Amino acid sequence: METVEKICRYIAKYMAFIVVGAAVLALWQPQTCNWIKTSAVNYLLGVVMFGMGLTLKTEDFKIVFSRPKEVIIGFLAQFALMPLIAFLLIKIFNLGPELAVGVILVGTCPGGTASNVITYIAKGDVALSVGMTIVSTIFAPFLTPLFTQIYIGEIVDVNILDMFFSIVKVV
Repeated sequence: METVEKICRYIAKYMAFIVVGAAVLALWQPQTCNWIKTSAVNYLLGVVMFGMGLTLKTEDFKIVFSRPKEVIIGFLAQFALMPLIAFLLIKIFNLGPELAVGVILVGTCPGGTASNVITYIAKGDVALSVGMTIVSTIFAPFLTPLFTQIYIGEIVDVNILDMFFSIVKVV
């Protein structure tokens, strides 16, 4: 058990370097990552989340629940500002329908593992980032289709059950 704890502490200590190193390797030598199949992405995200989770303590999440104002501000930024900014970018750059839908989807989808990893690398408040991700992910199946309808005029069908099980696999 002591060996496992040492490995976990090592991974937690160097998680930022591991993630950045893997990203640089994949960018400069993409063939080294060809063995990774699409079906493995959820498991790899789970490994990254596990590594970040090793850096958190129970007290971190108590702090999040004692600071609901910050979570609400993040939620409002996620579902009010980001879709609006996406819409403005579509108008400013006069994007075609395919790109417009993609930009709106990116603007209305919740933050995820990547935002938490960036927060970790930037030495930010990872517990708060994870807390905001949880809240926005809970509301995403309802708000993403709504904002897509509002800004694009198209409804995006979200299978809530499939999405839930996908999130459970990663977490």
